[in-house]
Amino acid sequence: MATVIFPLVVFLLFLSTLRVDVLRAFPDRRALPGYLGITLLMQVGLPLVAVAGLWMVGGMGSVLGVGVVLVLAAAPLTGSPGLTIMSGGDPTPALRQLIVGTAFLPLTVLPVFWLMPVFGAPGVVAEAAGQLLLVITIAGGVGVKLRKTVSFFQTVDGERTIEGVITLTMAVVVVGIMSAVGPAIFQAKSDLWITLAVAFALNFGVQIGVLLALRCGTRRQAAPALAIIAGNRNLVLFLGALPPETGAALLLFIGCYQVPMYLTPLIMGPLIRRA
Repeated sequence: MATVIFPLVVFLLFLSTLRVDVLRAFPDRRALPGYLGITLLMQVGLPLVAVAGLWMVGGMGSVLGVGVVLVLAAAPLTGSPGLTIMSGGDPTPALRQLIVGTAFLPLTVLPVFWLMPVFGAPGVVAEAAGQLLLVITIAGGVGVKLRKTVSFFQTVDGERTIEGVITLTMAVVVVGIMSAVGPAIFQAKSDLWITLAVAFALNFGVQIGVLLALRCGTRRQAAPALAIIAGNRNLVLFLGALPPETGAALLLFIGCYQVPMYLTPLIMGPLIRRA
């Protein structure tokens, strides 16, 4: 199932735009600059800081280094509003940030891809960003159009039907994503546990850091949502833009990163309520 991960992730992106009225959920003119600022901070600022740190310690060429930078450069996870609800937060900021972050992803990845040695020449960087733009435009555009023209998808039954299809699709995608984890367990090597530790430290480190930074500020109501989207990103969407050998090498990291994602409500829920 590993070979169908990327097509199914694109299908999930289509289903997500079909389930939600993207145009109504998109921030208005007054709120848009704030969401754009958060997108730039999370999808450009954080990965560039990571790139600088990894270059200093000589880790930019490692698989773990590439994985860390790509996580921070990715758009919010499509399931981040649901994770926010399960964790006791308001899902609205997560949904809006998801839409804005995904829409501007082909632009925000350019400076990050430019500094990553796995892409090489500028032409490869432009091609990778173009592939992301094409995928997001087609999948998102078809979803928005279909929802607007077919009234069934605007009803409660329609939305529940789409949610069911999303659940079934995720059940297949997760098997493919975890395809490198099973063999790593039976090989009894330290790579799995090191990768899992890095995934946990990155995911929950970013979430807790954002939650603590925003809990007393003007955005404290949005702090739970912003914390969750900061750590839970749609890393798998990059598989279509990465060189095939890099994508294959990243499967173990991607598989390990799913574990803290699914544990987010269990761990972040009590912290959010306490904060």
